[in-house]
Amino acid sequence: MHHIDIAHWGMNNEYTGPIEVEGHASFPKTGLWDVHLDFDIKAKYANGVTMLINSKNTNGIKFEGTEGWIFVARDGGGVTASDPVAGKNAALMASDPKILSSVIGQNEIQLYADDHEQHGNWLDCIENKKPTISPAEVAHRSCSACLVAHIAMKVPGKLYWDPKTEKFKNNAEANKLLSRTQRYPYGTNYIKKA
Repeated sequence: MHHIDIAHWGMNNEYTGPIEVEGHASFPKTGLWDVHLDFDIKAKYANGVTMLINSKNTNGIKFEGTEGWIFVARDGGGVTASDPVAGKNAALMASDPKILSSVIGQNEIQLYADDHEQHGNWLDCIENKKPTISPAEVAHRSCSACLVAHIAMKVPGKLYWDPKTEKFKNNAEANKLLSRTQRYPYGTNYIKKA
């Protein structure tokens, strides 16, 4: 999810989600582990941007445009220390090093800047009553894009997602995977006995 929130931010899609998604994955056939292994996802957004998510490429985000590309990863590696690829990624790279030293002009897009890490930003925003760098809606949209991608790994063919209604269009099989019965005591089917 951490890479998808940054990808959404860079694509100017942080308050929406994909409109089309198609995926493939391999899943274990035995054992307790039931999470996907190799995967490949293609997600298209209403503004025409396509996001590719897969297990083949370096862990991070690569933005490609008409003048080259920029690759960014979290914390110098984009992974936790226990990840097999930890420490193998550069945090910031570009097709042309000049891209990394360019100065953003006054009339160009300015992103939210804050000297705090996220918890400090949150506390500062409580005190100053300003929006946080990571609003709840942005987190929801990042998480829902992950869930939509995971469903695309399980349901064959191209899926059409409506980010407004948060339902798949004309696909009952995919919509069934949007929720599941919660375990006790959280499910609505359970009645507490005195």
